[in-house]
This record gives sequence, structure tokens and C-alpha cells, in this order.
Amino acid sequence: MVYDWFNRSSEAPQPPEQPSKSEQPLDPATAQDGSEESASVQESAQSESEPSAAQSLQESTDQSSDASAEDDPLEWARQAYARLKAQKELGKTTQSVALEASVTAEPLTPEPIALTPEPSAPDSVVPASEPDSAQPSAEQQPSLSQQPTAPVDVPGNAPAPGLSLLEQAAAQRQQRQQQLEQAPTPVAAEQVKPAPVEPQQTADQSDEPSLGEFDETFTWSAEVLAAQGVRADQITLEEIDWLGRLRQGLEKTRQGFVTGLLENLGDDPLTPEVLDDLESLLLRADAGVQATDQVLDALRRRMNEQVVDPTEGIRFLKEQLCELLDQPMRDSGVKLLAPQRDHLNVWLMVGVNGVGKTTTLGKLANLAVRSGYSAMIAAADTFRAAAVQQVQVWGDRSDVQVIANPSSNADPAAVVFDAIGAARAKGTDLVLVDTAGRLQTKHNLMEELEKIRRVVDRLAPEAHVESLLVLDASQGQNGLKQAMAFAKTVGLTGVVITKLDGTARGGVALAVASEAGLPIRFIGAGEGIRDLRPFNSFEFVEALLAGR
Repeated sequence: MVYDWFNRSSEAPQPPEQPSKSEQPLDPATAQDGSEESASVQESAQSESEPSAAQSLQESTDQSSDASAEDDPLEWARQAYARLKAQKELGKTTQSVALEASVTAEPLTPEPIALTPEPSAPDSVVPASEPDSAQPSAEQQPSLSQQPTAPVDVPGNAPAPGLSLLEQAAAQRQQRQQQLEQAPTPVAAEQVKPAPVEPQQTADQSDEPSLGEFDETFTWSAEVLAAQGVRADQITLEEIDWLGRLRQGLEKTRQGFVTGLLENLGDDPLTPEVLDDLESLLLRADAGVQATDQVLDALRRRMNEQVVDPTEGIRFLKEQLCELLDQPMRDSGVKLLAPQRDHLNVWLMVGVNGVGKTTTLGKLANLAVRSGYSAMIAAADTFRAAAVQQVQVWGDRSDVQVIANPSSNADPAAVVFDAIGAARAKGTDLVLVDTAGRLQTKHNLMEELEKIRRVVDRLAPEAHVESLLVLDASQGQNGLKQAMAFAKTVGLTGVVITKLDGTARGGVALAVASEAGLPIRFIGAGEGIRDLRPFNSFEFVEALLAGR
């Protein structure tokens, strides 16, 4: 089932699957086999496997609901793991049943082996009771033996002494039966060989999320989902896999931040000295002065009202960080950025050189395809060497069409013009525009971005346009200055933070939200094609402070 990551649900891609409940899943098999019998075999096999699958899912769902009622996080995580494991085994059984049905259906169509009894027809004609017909049968025997096999040791050529005519005919018939039994074996082997479909399926499934062991990472991921109100029967393997990647990507930032935080907190209530140490930790993580002051002021007000122990202090710190990250999203009116279906969406990717715009665009294209959207890429970075080829590689990996101009130093606005025209003609949901990297101080290049935006507004005034700034988390406060400059020129609507896995400055997300006032739309925590997902402040803060 396709999981819509933009809307964080698996219900969006279901409408295109509803009209194909009985026919479309079987069409590829029937088209390959060319027989209606294989389709009926697959339908019966699937109908037999569905009751047991439904029962197993119902049992796991009931258990998970009981566990959630007990408010035991560990037991709740166990039930969620058991359900995902049962769901994974169910998927394996359905695939194996479909594969066995297709394999067993293949021998039903090629039945030319029934033609083999034809040479044995003359054997039945040999009369055993009439001795007068012995000579004609002996003349027919050599001609039959010469057709299929070489006449070696065939007693029909010269009657052996001491054997009667019936014994000679029986010996010849036995030899021909042995030869005919050996003859169709290579034919059957040749029919079984041309079926190399399994390697393609395993190659396609190698990139899918896998269910690992029931370890600390899975337990933490399940608890994060449970804290957001997700039931155990609603947990998907995609979300578990992404939370594990996010926690691993923020490992460097967490080691520098959480380790110092634990050393300073201890078991005693919070003191002004602890807050001073927390201030240095936040600044060291590039959280920014404004965000640090906002968080510490809230903690000081809480300390003046009551005694705050370390557990309560960490909980209050998480609330303040989430509040700071969510404020720009609330101001924009869009909590979660997603392409609008049945509507043209144009997303411009802007940023300086080397921040990973093209890579981020390729990951977004893959994310859109996996979520059930149709996407198209406009290769508007026409100045950098091999930029178009790099975009084409990303398009091929996700099977997304790329609109480009092969000529050197082509007009980027012309490429966007062609891409929007093609997208409107094909009814594409999302057009991702890759722009050239430029410094925020280059005014002529910044004016070029304005030209691209004017082309989009003139050609598709009804389109939903987003200008996303790609920021390298390792650049820290320099990235914040980039965001401020691009926001004035292009009119940014969001930020994509990348390379969080290679730096200890993950706190730059707080600086972007507090000082630039821009909502963080996507976050990249790895180099893989699946290591980019929509930003969730609660999950980010929990991964940043995992261990407390």
C-alpha cells in the first residue's frame, strides 16, 4: 500500500486502487500467461488466503487496543511490533501464493507434450494374433526407428535369432518409449528457464523499509508515535523506519547537546547556574540568540513560580522548543505542506552553491511518486556543468520526466516555460524547478529568480507556487543570513534543512524559525533517497533530546 507522506496517511492513494479489486491485479499475470485459467487460479488462491489474513490482523488489532488501554508504553510497543511483523508475514504469504499460482498456471497452457503419443500409434497397429502380417510389420519397423533416433542396436533392422516376432516388436516398442520419455525433458527445461521475474521484484523491494529487531530504537519510535495520538493498529513501517533514520541523523547534535545537559542537570532541581550552562549548549548548537533567549526566559519564569525538578525541566524545555518551531507554521496557515491534487503545483528550489538543491529535488520527486502524486522536473540550472545530467539521473531513479534544454547557457526561464506547458497538458500534480546556485549578494542572479517567478505567474496564474530555500545545516548562522536575503528577493514560503547527519549544529532549525520567521517544510537526515521527509517539530525535538 502506498503511504502518502505529505498528508501522513495511507488513505489518499486508495481511490485509484478501488476499481481494480478483481481485475487489475490479475491483468499482468493473465497478459503474460495468455490464459484465463491462470487468472482463475490466482483469484481462488487469493480468496483462500484472505480470511486467515483478516483474522490475524483482527487479533493483533485487538491485542494492541488492549495494550494501549493499559497505558504501558513498553507493552504497547511490543503489540505494535507484533502487528507489523504479522503484517509483514502476511505480505510474504500473499506474494508467495501469487507466485505459486502463476507458476502452476504456466504448465496449463503449453501442453504440446500430448503430441508425443503420435509415434506410438503404429505400435498399437501391430497385430499380435495374425501371423500372416508379420512381414509388413517388419518392413514398417525400420522406417519408424529411423525417424526419431539413430538405428543403433535396433532389432527391427535385422531380426535377432532366437526371438519371436512379438518379442522383437515388444523390444522395439520399449526402446521407443524410453526415447520419447527422454525427448521432452529438455523442452520442459527450456519452458521453465524464461521466468527471471523474481530478481526484478527483489531489486524493487530492496529499497523498501525493513522491520528490524525489537530494540531500543523501535521502542523509542513507537513511543514517539504513541505520544502523538497514533494507535498501535495505525502504526506503519514507513513511520517507524523514518524515525529511526531521524534519530540516527541527529546523533552528532544529540551527543554534544544531551551529554552536556545530563552532566549539568543531575538529580537536583533547576538552578540559575544550570540555565547558564543550558544557554551555552543552545548557542553551541547554533540555535541562535533569539531562540535561546526565548527558551531561557520561559524556564526562568517557571522557576520563579515553582520548584522545577530535572524531569519537569526537560519536559518544559521540549514544549518550548516545539512551540518555537511551530509558530511560523501557524502564521503561514499551512501546518503540513503537500501538493494539492487535481491542481498544478510549482515548487522552486533556491539556495547558494553546494547546499544540495539538486539532491533535495531528486528526493522530493521520489517522495512525491511514493506518495501517489505525478511529478515532473524542470532542469533550470543551465549554468553549472553536468547539472542537467545529474537531474536526469535523479529522474530516472524515480521514473520522473525531466524537461531540459541541451544547449549550453540556455535561458532558465525558457526551460520553466516549457515544463509548465508540458505539465498542464499532461495534468501533472507537481513541477519541481531546479535553479542555479547563487550567492545572496549577487543581485543579477537574484533578479533572474524574479524572472522565473514572473514566468510562472504569467503562464499558470492558477498554480500553487512554493519557493523553498535549501539550507545546509553545517553552515550554521551563515545559512540564517542566506535565508534572510532570499526571503526579501524571492518571497520564500519555506525552508528545507539538509545534511543534519554530518554536523553537530542541528539547532540551526531553531534559529531559522525564530529569527527568519520561516516554516521548516522538509528535513534531510541522511544521504539515501528515502532520507528526506516532511518536518515534524515534535519528532525533531524528541530525536534531538532522545535519552531524556
